[in-house]
Amino acid sequence: MKISELAQRSQVSKDSIHYYIREDLLPMPEKLSRNVADYDESYIKGIRLIKELQNQRFLPLPIIKRVLSSRKCSAERRSLLQLQHHYFRPVDQLLPTEKVGEDAFMEATGLGKKWLAKMEEWEIIIPEIRDGQKVYSQNDVTLARVIVDTDRIGLGPKDGFDPEALRHYKDMFREIVATSHRYYMLGALGKLSPEEYSIRAAKGREVMSVFLYHLYRKLSREAYRKILALLEENRSDSPPEDKNQGH
Repeated sequence: MKISELAQRSQVSKDSIHYYIREDLLPMPEKLSRNVADYDESYIKGIRLIKELQNQRFLPLPIIKRVLSSRKCSAERRSLLQLQHHYFRPVDQLLPTEKVGEDAFMEATGLGKKWLAKMEEWEIIIPEIRDGQKVYSQNDVTLARVIVDTDRIGLGPKDGFDPEALRHYKDMFREIVATSHRYYMLGALGKLSPEEYSIRAAKGREVMSVFLYHLYRKLSREAYRKILALLEENRSDSPPEDKNQGH
């Protein structure tokens, strides 16, 4: 596409696009002639990412440039960055948005009615009932988006992933939460005022959420490396293919 179409579709000016290219926030486009360049769909995604890092993560352009340059050589880092800014948006955390009613929730998340009923049955998504209506929290919205995206990235039922695992994860995390409360929260009962306890509980919840998030990523990487090593070992141990086989 030409730069005029790119500007219209991305909703940024031509001058901004040229600036992003000059500053190495976007790659140089393919030249069709001296004054005409061709921009593919990746430019729309790139501009969208730049704007979201500005508006959602409040990052200045010099920092965004460093973030983007650090991920150029790694498809894994690029994918992680896209997922992270999709799920961990500061605005959502500062201004949590509730969804009232199943229809509004499904429209916001893309989760179908069948799977919404299943997630509520498994108590993964737990709406409040207010004035006879279901009210879904921002956490429920994010969980539903993650569930929808598991299918998109190749972790859905059609890929051999058993969705029943989500229920088991929930049960295990419920036990982790109970253990955390026994260690850190119950000892404060009776020693703090309700207001002080509420503040400590909120801080503890956020700190433990970060701890468990990074702990899972760390342990998952270790398991991933072991699996890769086994695959490489099995490949090296496999006998060479007989070129005359079948003749």
